[in-house]
Amino acid sequence: MSPQTTVGTLEDAGVSGDTLETLSARVRTTGNQDEITVRTPITDEPIGSVPACTATDVTTAVERARRAQSNWASRSVAERAAVIERFGDLVAEYREWLLDVVQLETGKARHHALEEVLDVPLTCSYYADEGPSMLADESRSGAIPLASDATVSYDPLGVVGVISPWNYPLTLAMTDTIPALLAGNAVVCKPDERTPFIALALADLLSEAGLPDGLFGIVTGEGATVGPALIDAVDYVAFTGGTETGRTVAEQAGRNLIGCSFELGGKNPMVVLEDADVETAARGAVKGAFTNAGQLCLAPERIYVHEARYEAFLEAFVGATRKIRLGHAFDYGPDVGSLIDGDHLETVREYVESAVDDGASVLSGGRARPDVGPFWYEPTILTDVEPDAKLACEETFGPVVTVHPVADTEEAIERANDSEYGLNASVWTTDRDRGREIAREIDCGTVCVNDPYTVGWAAIDAPMGGVGDSGLGRRHGPEGLRRYVDAKTIATSRIGPIDAPPGVSPRWFARIMAGTTALQRRLRKWLP
Repeated sequence: MSPQTTVGTLEDAGVSGDTLETLSARVRTTGNQDEITVRTPITDEPIGSVPACTATDVTTAVERARRAQSNWASRSVAERAAVIERFGDLVAEYREWLLDVVQLETGKARHHALEEVLDVPLTCSYYADEGPSMLADESRSGAIPLASDATVSYDPLGVVGVISPWNYPLTLAMTDTIPALLAGNAVVCKPDERTPFIALALADLLSEAGLPDGLFGIVTGEGATVGPALIDAVDYVAFTGGTETGRTVAEQAGRNLIGCSFELGGKNPMVVLEDADVETAARGAVKGAFTNAGQLCLAPERIYVHEARYEAFLEAFVGATRKIRLGHAFDYGPDVGSLIDGDHLETVREYVESAVDDGASVLSGGRARPDVGPFWYEPTILTDVEPDAKLACEETFGPVVTVHPVADTEEAIERANDSEYGLNASVWTTDRDRGREIAREIDCGTVCVNDPYTVGWAAIDAPMGGVGDSGLGRRHGPEGLRRYVDAKTIATSRIGPIDAPPGVSPRWFARIMAGTTALQRRLRKWLP
């Protein structure tokens, strides 16, 4: 049984060619640069173009941002927070129009685009409310009680480079930008060349919210040209993308001795325990594996089910998957949208066909759907996949998931951890305490219990990031803000130099300091 289809038209989008041309004009260049044609994956038609920026354009954009940054940093954190809060209000106000832009550029279903648009105002409010206290000066223990003190302050780094991907072009540009701006930095963003217009639309709204000119710059163009130039010019780089590209970015950042954070690939496990409710777990598997046609770094790609629940889970999961509606419409009709382009479609098709040739069984899907659109692929469930198959080891980043029976919880944990990646995982059980205990044993930066990814991502007060080949650093929470500042310690002595005073021999001073140190150690143990 094939998934149902719904097909709309591009004319339904509330985004005109003139609007996209106006957005493109926001990109400042040093000359008449070549243009990059942007195509919608919905029909593979051109929708507009943006400049192919050069290395000189990037350097100029960073210099412009650096000039604006000094004045921005001199404002109070409360003033900066007010701008961020207004920006969040504007994103909420223009929600429907932003949804149209996201769908037009990515081909995703509208309710998957909605996750992006809802995320940004929440992030704005969180950092606008909590950020000032995170950036406030802190008193720390001095070297010698009563005789000295220490204060830690947090200074912005300068200009932050944000390199954002095509799969979540709104959320993943802004979730790194918002705390960077609040911390007093300027930002120069390099969006993926396939999805530049949503970043330009957000730049418009930031300007409307009161962000000073030049403080948030956009450079469009090919990654091989724009990316290295940006890393060479900025003081910090936040990158979201593939693991191999992340290694290259890390090497260049290391040579430049600048800080960096990366969210990279994932081969995320989902563990279904023997006491799990299979209908609930199946619903979670559908949401997790097929959101944004599987083009989600947090999506489960391998599911390990206790053998006592295996058949029941498969029946529920396959049944729910076959009811999915494929298609495109600028409303909430279809369930799953398009892959991003033809190259990505071929990668997904190759992984599935290779696994099938090696003996894997397709329980649902397994086909491209050109009758729906040029890059659609059916939500696909496979079993009996060989452990060394590409599909088992490498990130597919499409609407494809493998399901495996396991004998017990120990085997499930062992197989979940049998990966170089460690971004996100989920555990499914009716015993939440047990679920949390098992989550501690899974080697991922985030583990969700009874939800595939939303409760982890949307916990904005908690850090999000990967281990192993899934990345470095964290976004969200205090960790997501303080990556963009330098901690400065100001230490003060009330008695002058900490040294032997006049008339006291070095031997006596050494005894005094040894006694003082011993007393400090005891006090630390006794006092709360």
